Amino acid sequence: MGIHYDYKSTRGAKAMEKQAKREKKLAEKRAKKVAKEGDPKSQEDKTIPIDQVITLDHLTNPNKK
Repeated sequence: MGIHYDYKSTRGAKAMEKQAKREKKLAEKRAKKVAKEGDPKSQEDKTIPIDQVITLDHLTNPNKK
């Protein structure tokens, strides 16, 4: 009888612990994904502007940024 008596009194605390655990896992997954991709804001834009003509030099020169 003690198990049933204790169930309702601890149900809210157990639910909050489960939710905290779930949110912690999600936060770790997001952090891992961001670390794997790299920060998209810190990467420089390597696209060629529309008004410029694409030349062979743009495609083959590794030193040009």
